[in-house]
Amino acid sequence: MHRLLFLFVLLLGLGAPGAAPAQQAAPPPSPEKLRSLAELLQDPEVRGWLQSQVAAPAAGDAGAAPAAEGVQQSLAGGIDATRGFLRALVAAAPALPAELAAARRVLVAQLEDQGLLWTILSLAVFVGLGFGAEKLYWYLSARFRRRLIGTQLDTLHGRLQAVWLRSVYGLGLIFVFALGSIGAFLLFDWPPLLQEIVLSYLLLVLIVRVTLVLGRIILAPGAERFRLVPMATPTAHFWFVWSAILVGWFFFVQFTLDVLTTLGLRRESWYLVGLACGVVLLGLTLTALWRAPTFDGRDRIGHDHRIGTWMLTLYLIGIWLALFTGSVAPFYVGVILLLLPIAIRGSHLAVKHVLRPAGAAAAEEIPSVLGVSLERGLRALLVIGAALLVAAVLGLDLAALTTRDTVLTRLMRGAINAAIVFLVADFAWHLLRAWLDQRIVTANAGGLGTGDDARRHARLRTLLPILKNVLFVVLAVMAGLIALAALGVEIGPLVAGAGVVGLAVGFGAQTLVKDVISGMFFLFDDAFRIGEYIESGSIRGTVEGFSLRSLKLRHHRGALHTIPFGSLDKITNYSRDWVIDKMTVSVTYDTDLDKIKPIVKQVGKELAADPEFAPHILETLKMQGVEQFGDYAIQIRLKMMTRPGEQFVIRRRAMAMIKKAFEANGIAFAVPTVTVAGGGGGGAVPPAVAQHALDRAKPAGEAG
Repeated sequence: MHRLLFLFVLLLGLGAPGAAPAQQAAPPPSPEKLRSLAELLQDPEVRGWLQSQVAAPAAGDAGAAPAAEGVQQSLAGGIDATRGFLRALVAAAPALPAELAAARRVLVAQLEDQGLLWTILSLAVFVGLGFGAEKLYWYLSARFRRRLIGTQLDTLHGRLQAVWLRSVYGLGLIFVFALGSIGAFLLFDWPPLLQEIVLSYLLLVLIVRVTLVLGRIILAPGAERFRLVPMATPTAHFWFVWSAILVGWFFFVQFTLDVLTTLGLRRESWYLVGLACGVVLLGLTLTALWRAPTFDGRDRIGHDHRIGTWMLTLYLIGIWLALFTGSVAPFYVGVILLLLPIAIRGSHLAVKHVLRPAGAAAAEEIPSVLGVSLERGLRALLVIGAALLVAAVLGLDLAALTTRDTVLTRLMRGAINAAIVFLVADFAWHLLRAWLDQRIVTANAGGLGTGDDARRHARLRTLLPILKNVLFVVLAVMAGLIALAALGVEIGPLVAGAGVVGLAVGFGAQTLVKDVISGMFFLFDDAFRIGEYIESGSIRGTVEGFSLRSLKLRHHRGALHTIPFGSLDKITNYSRDWVIDKMTVSVTYDTDLDKIKPIVKQVGKELAADPEFAPHILETLKMQGVEQFGDYAIQIRLKMMTRPGEQFVIRRRAMAMIKKAFEANGIAFAVPTVTVAGGGGGGAVPPAVAQHALDRAKPAGEAG
């Protein structure tokens, strides 16, 4: 009773404001109030509530220290556990031979009825049955193999068909071997230990057969034309053999350790055997790494990529040393993280090689939408599969993550959701980029021709690069915000802060905003396109490209102008639809004008009939008439309508043809002449007078 009263007073003291101690002490309550308080404290509900209220702060204070020191304690505990495990290994090493001998005695006792030799023979018989079933399958599938060998690989359809047929044939081989060996074994009753041993090593042989079948499908060491991953034949044969060796030894060790555990080997002794076998696996892996040829088969990887080989060697030694921590999980995680990039790289090369254009030896630079879908889809499957394997190795219950509500589970759920968001965003971006790149290539292939298609291609060449950049920014921002939300970060303040920052940037960088907005309106108005010749103010040139804020113009003499959109005034486009080119020809006053018109008309017909110029001439050359009477010549105006940019070449050709036609018809071009008559008896004209007359006859700007 007194303890509950003390707890109640303590609770009141904890809930009092900080200024209470400085105040004057309150008067004591009356005896009636004390009796009422005592009766309340005898109520079980009130007593339970008081105890929970006092215990809650204590529990919170007690849990704060472990939360703050959890990382340090975990690290220190891990180091102590590793030291203890190493001491246990050292202590168990002298007893290892005796334990292995005891395990052998247990095995012999268990197999007393059949005998060890009979067990080995049984294993050999069932493996032989598997190979016999494969031989029968090979004989019965002769027609299928002939069809497969005769598949034409020049087209994409033929290559996809070959991959499908080879995969079906390989799955058939695996199924037939498993049915002939393991299936036949399971038809009989066996002692439990014998069944576990024989079944384990039958599974080992099956795994090696699966590795070899996959190697024949992917590497095809004996059939280069069917090879999925492009590499030299020596390289393919090397990895075909060594992949089977490494996989076979890895699973041989796993199954052997399982059998030793069944035979009663202690954990420390079992671990010592595993470490010794791990040394052999490490040696085999390093041998394969340093002896492996390059993709072209001309040199060894250890010679051609020495730094990368040494880094990979250190990584392999590191994951083997991780076994000394007392857990095999870091080793398995390291192996998975080693194989994942290899599998991703192999799938990338295989997809590019299989989906290469018809008749091409190498893949195209711009991947197709189908290729990107397959490649990114395979990459996502590989990453998800590796994540599931890592979770299984670490003993993570993914289903429990959705029900528990601790800090760790929330972080793990957020990390998984963020990883899924980034995978989806990566897949969507590469798919959109491949589609846009294909459209850009198609637009570039359209050239600078004429017609609606050419105009549409020009507009695509102009807008698609900007659309690609905008899509990338939008996807990146959306993926980042969704990932932060999945990690538990409140993105509302971030969005609001981004709005404030954007407003500040808008006020502080008005010129930049003006350039961007002006560029958007220029593009919406379709004022210019890439490849068009435009003029703005005193600058003219061909549009080579543009960004969000500036335009690049290449002058016809080679200078490159970079002009902010906000600095552009009116734009004159010389490359749209058509252009009228006018020419002036000066003839003498004694020329018969009626002869000139048919001559010009004939020249126009010849130009229109020329296959080099005909596609670019909209209206052929014709004579408009007399432009004016000059001081020394009659000026005749000619004109023609051509495609933009083609008028210069056609004009030069027309001028040459007109000169030749005029000379053939006796029509003379007028040139300025000066006749100077001397005074008196025809003496010599002073040179200064003659030069003055010639200067007056020259056009303006040429005098002097």
